This record gives sequence, structure tokens and C-alpha cells, in this order.
Amino acid sequence: MPGYQVKHEAVNIGGTDYLIRSLLDLQQYSDPHGEAEQAGLSSTSWSLFGQIWPSARVLALAMDSFNLAGKRILEIGAGLGLASLVIHGRGGNITVSDWHPLSQDFLNKNLLLNRLGPIKFEASDWSELNSELGEFDLIIGSDLLYERQQPGQLAAYIHRHAAPSAEIIIVDPDRGNRVDFCKHMHTLGYGLSMRNADKFLENGDRYKGRFLTFSEALRIKKD
Repeated sequence: MPGYQVKHEAVNIGGTDYLIRSLLDLQQYSDPHGEAEQAGLSSTSWSLFGQIWPSARVLALAMDSFNLAGKRILEIGAGLGLASLVIHGRGGNITVSDWHPLSQDFLNKNLLLNRLGPIKFEASDWSELNSELGEFDLIIGSDLLYERQQPGQLAAYIHRHAAPSAEIIIVDPDRGNRVDFCKHMHTLGYGLSMRNADKFLENGDRYKGRFLTFSEALRIKKD
């Protein structure tokens, strides 16, 4: 891509190799048209979308065996969209969302690399209302809580786009903002089920993190 150095790697999810184009490293930054400035992204955080983070691998593996039948699904803060590629490859009804200006471009190229058809993409800022996006039965995301203002924005965004019986699954690598996010979700009426993720990734790397599963049904059950 113009202005960027990229790499290709095969990520094995449930026995299937997905070929992923990502940024070569975290030093990539090119903003000739001012897209970073318009999106409010600093040069230090600009390249974060372009990596396959450990939590994304954990979420993708979970989606490889998750029951997708009849569900309208949204991946938020998708970055390179590895979990969405897995869902799309399984025939799931997935919409990908991210606010990074290059996310859709990288996603489209990875779809071509894996011989997958077009996928629905929505450029979405959590702080903005988007009535056209609609509601979803399953909302997923990974490693989303790395800024202080994000727990409240993320919880409100999820609530706006969650169907009444929706399930929300977030893979979190034990970031400090997790507790605040869970409090916001509780205030909005969601119960929480939390479990540790596997200690090792599919490539053998160690992983420390957990699955956060929210739904109104869980709140009712606990009450």
C-alpha cells in the first residue's frame, strides 16, 4: 500500500490457514490526506489497527465453533477483522466496524487473499450516533479498552446496537479499564459471565486474558 510496508502471515484457526496482510511493524505512519487528524488518531496509535493482536486470535478461534445460525453479528473495533473473516468464511451474517481510515482497505485485501466475497463494513465512531447501523443479535470485539474514556463510550455504543436478546462477547487481555467497562454495562442492564481464556494461543504463545460475556438474560438470571 502507498506509504506503508506490509507483511503476510498465515494464521491457523481451527485447522484452517487464513492469509493476513498486516503492517510490517508499529512504526508505520503516513497521513498525506490528513485522515489521521480528522479521525483524532495520534501518530503513536495510528498503526495499532494493523497488527494481529493476541486477543484477536483468541476471539477468532472462539468464533470458529460458535453457533452463528440466524444471528446478525457485529464486530466492533475490528482492526484487520480476523474474527470476521472466520465468521464470513463459515457463512455468518457479519458486519465489520472500525473507525480507522485504513481498516476497510486492509480488510478488503485480506478478503481477496482468502478468496472470500465482499463483506459489510461500517466506519463507526463509538461516540457518534448511527441509526442506519441497526441492531445485532451478537456483538463481538477484542482488546478494546486501552483508553480511559473508552469504557463508557463502548458500553453506550453496544447498548445502542444490541437487540433485546443480544449476546455480547469481548475478549480482554486484563486491561485496567475492564472493571469500569463492566460497571457501565451493569448500569445499562446487562449481566456478566466471565471466564479465563486458554493460557496458550494456537501458535504456542502464552496468553493472559478472559472472555467477558454480557446479556440482559444473564442479569435476570442473577437477580
